[in-house]
Amino acid sequence: MEYAIFSEQVNTIYRQAVKDYHLYDSIDTLIRNPFSADKTEHLFYLKCWIDTVQWHVEDEIRNPDINPRDALTLKRRIDALNQERTNTVELIDDHFLKRFKDVEPKPFARVNTESPAWALDRLSILVLKIYHMDAETNRRDASADHIAKCRNRLGILREQQKDLSCSINELLQDIANGNKYMKTYRQMKMYNDANLNPVLYKNNEHAKQSTHA
Repeated sequence: MEYAIFSEQVNTIYRQAVKDYHLYDSIDTLIRNPFSADKTEHLFYLKCWIDTVQWHVEDEIRNPDINPRDALTLKRRIDALNQERTNTVELIDDHFLKRFKDVEPKPFARVNTESPAWALDRLSILVLKIYHMDAETNRRDASADHIAKCRNRLGILREQQKDLSCSINELLQDIANGNKYMKTYRQMKMYNDANLNPVLYKNNEHAKQSTHA
């Protein structure tokens, strides 16, 4: 399989997810994934949708006048979204591991600094940055200086997107050709695990002791 246009296909899905979210522009909007669950495209759309929701939750929590109770609720939501994001990235890597399982790495093959899915994770964030920076260049209430700075930043972001897209295509082609090989490491996030976060397991132990007291 040739991977010369792979990233552009993913970019198209990412842009669709961002566009679909902004039809409603609400952090409570329910996802309407247009791709069937057995398709890899489903995971790409889901990945960018999660990022888009989190982007806007991050905006909300930075409101200086936010009610502390609301801020805590949003912080909990950010934690959950981060975990969903990680889980989805790992599912995407599982897809690539399966796709390349029969490829025999060449003797000189090396592992890449990051897996394909984590590179695609960065690409998703770039699509979001481009969407919102482009919106800033069209603000009628902003100064000319603000518009000019945002246009310059938009150009840089688009260049980053082009370079990263090319690098992802090359990485996938290298893996397919046996010039590189895949290794994945689970993130093993500890703060969400009640058995690994000391605050959680000590609190659980205290609760058990209180129950038996």
